[in-house]
Amino acid sequence: MSYRRRRGYGRRDRGSNSLWIIILLILVAGGAFVYTSKSFERNPPKVNLPNFIYWNCKAPLLIKLSDDSGLKDYKIKISDGKNEIVVANEMILENIKEKVIEVKYPKKAINGVQLDSRATKLQLIIDARDKSNWNFFQGNKLHKVVNIKVDYKRPDVNILSNSYSITRGGSALVVFQVKDEALKSFFVEAGGNFFKAVPYKKDGYYATLIAWPFNQESFTANITAEDMAGNKRIANIPLYLLSKKYKTSWIKATDKFIDGKISDLIASEPKFSTIEDRLDKLKAINETMRLENEEYIHNLSKVVSNDMIDSWKIKRFYPLKNAAKVASFGDHRHYYYKDKSNEVSESYHVGLDMASTKMANIVSSNAGTVVNDESNGIYGNMPMIDHGMGLYTLYGHCSTILVRKGDHVNAGTIIAKTGRTGLALGDHLHFGILVQGVEVRPEEWMDSKWIRDNIDKVFKEADKIIDGK
Repeated sequence: MSYRRRRGYGRRDRGSNSLWIIILLILVAGGAFVYTSKSFERNPPKVNLPNFIYWNCKAPLLIKLSDDSGLKDYKIKISDGKNEIVVANEMILENIKEKVIEVKYPKKAINGVQLDSRATKLQLIIDARDKSNWNFFQGNKLHKVVNIKVDYKRPDVNILSNSYSITRGGSALVVFQVKDEALKSFFVEAGGNFFKAVPYKKDGYYATLIAWPFNQESFTANITAEDMAGNKRIANIPLYLLSKKYKTSWIKATDKFIDGKISDLIASEPKFSTIEDRLDKLKAINETMRLENEEYIHNLSKVVSNDMIDSWKIKRFYPLKNAAKVASFGDHRHYYYKDKSNEVSESYHVGLDMASTKMANIVSSNAGTVVNDESNGIYGNMPMIDHGMGLYTLYGHCSTILVRKGDHVNAGTIIAKTGRTGLALGDHLHFGILVQGVEVRPEEWMDSKWIRDNIDKVFKEADKIIDGK
């Protein structure tokens, strides 16, 4: 018995298989499109807040929501554990990928609901959706609960001891305590400059030198502390202000001076080498190069260690034996050409010039670490030493430097010899002292009584409080 295959059966079977393959390919392609298309991205919106924050309920919370496909809507609530209030709610129609929402603490009832003003713990509940087509076109969802510790108390700033006075162009010391369970930051500002405090003896205690710039008429010094909740306290450092006038000098710029030292320095700096006019040369060296050299010095002397110290002793500086003062600190110098009415340049002298014998020994009166052993423009060969607490000394115009960068030098070490390198017409030492990048009067740090009254006594008084003696 024989059977005849139904006509067309094989073709229909093959056609059916082809159809299923096409459908499968379409499904695979569709799935691939969904998984790779930006319109079907699967990342929920992001929020900038951690899981726990402090809040003083005074300053508004700034909540930043963001999403790659755009934000669709959001709702933000605050709960005190019993009551819950919607503080922000918006359906976003335009295409926005980032939005900052300002949330204020609701002091009054909203829709008959009021938060307990005595609550010390709150919750911030954030719900948001994006405009992605994922999740059956409902978008990706963000749900975040932020726990809040309510903190109204400002940080404590206690000044334990400080110098009684500060002179314009001079220095002072302050020892203080900053205390808060959630301290965010603090800083010391004096005369428009910020001074880094050194941890002193125990956690929470600090010491810092401050400076009053010699070219500023007024001066205030404050310690500002802020906690994680945004509470801030500003404590004034009580200092008696001593005014001081600094010398003004008029110096004739001769052709010999410009064609000599000035031209030598011009030739040492490629970017000035094309200057031919005498007066342009003078300004380039006395102003442009000088400011660049001083910026280098300032940057070196702003470095302060984070390490806690238990004490800090300093003796008076006496870098050059049997020396005579030949130029003052803070001298405002006006340069004129041919006639005094023709002022062509000006500068400030930010050190003390001292001279003795030619190529005399220069001594580091206190221990420290050498931070520079190279030439620095108008300062010539210029060793520079870090003595801790942000106090730096520099020695300009040296003929020879006998120490190297990174060396630790002991008190009494011969570090260099005097000379006339840089912008120096005769053999001498330019002695400079800086407090965290601010030039200060060397005379103070060369005075044993000043150090005893403004440094040693301040630490001694603070130690009694910290050590409980």
